[in-house]
Amino acid sequence: MRREKGKVYIVGAGPGDPDLITVKAVKCLEMADVILYDRLVNPVLLQHGRIEADFIYCGKAPGKHCVSQDVIHQLMVEEALEGKTVVRLKGGDPFVFGRGGEEAEVLVQNGIEFEVVPGITSGIAAPAYAGIPVTHRELGRSFAIVTGHCMSGKPESIRWDHLAHGVDTLAIYMGIKNLPYICNELKLCGKNPETPIAVIEQGTTGYQRTVTATLETIVEVVKNEQIANPAMIVIGEVVRLSGRLSWFPEKIYESI
Repeated sequence: MRREKGKVYIVGAGPGDPDLITVKAVKCLEMADVILYDRLVNPVLLQHGRIEADFIYCGKAPGKHCVSQDVIHQLMVEEALEGKTVVRLKGGDPFVFGRGGEEAEVLVQNGIEFEVVPGITSGIAAPAYAGIPVTHRELGRSFAIVTGHCMSGKPESIRWDHLAHGVDTLAIYMGIKNLPYICNELKLCGKNPETPIAVIEQGTTGYQRTVTATLETIVEVVKNEQIANPAMIVIGEVVRLSGRLSWFPEKIYESI
């Protein structure tokens, strides 16, 4: 007798603070037979899963993948074909630089039912915890979410000239390694070197650290303070509000 196919839930776990997970995401974890979870998922969230569920770590660190993306695809398909309810638990939002779209495509190709459960992405959550609103009626009427890392390394295909002049606030993911390149490109495109910039390390967690400087000086500050991944880069006049609106307990370095 052929077993009925299971279903996959591609779930966003939020940016780090376990209280920021959505109610629907918790419900998915509570009914899952299999949970495939990423490196940046707060391990506290796994407590929402059933004791008898299978927990499979699929973490990826920069330049070091514990499980390849192809293997993750294979695991999702195989477990669902066995009739299981699968949760693919991803940090932040699965469709914001989370490769959730690629995983959904594989499920479609294999005729497997799925749902996407959005999560709070670090591009808005980390700045909020650092006292930085990504939009502001006077300081920032537009913002863009940008990757700071591409398959080839440096994000050379991005139109930095458009971003430098067409968007008030930039939220850049995965950009610490390429921060010198990013700052230099924006300056070459005419962005004011005195533009405020913040780098938020491990945003929304108890280890959060924020450093603020300018486009001209941030690289040296990040180096001196030994800021590391995961970190969110925020560029724009809204960064100036950080010192005034900061509410989350952390040590803030300011040089602007």
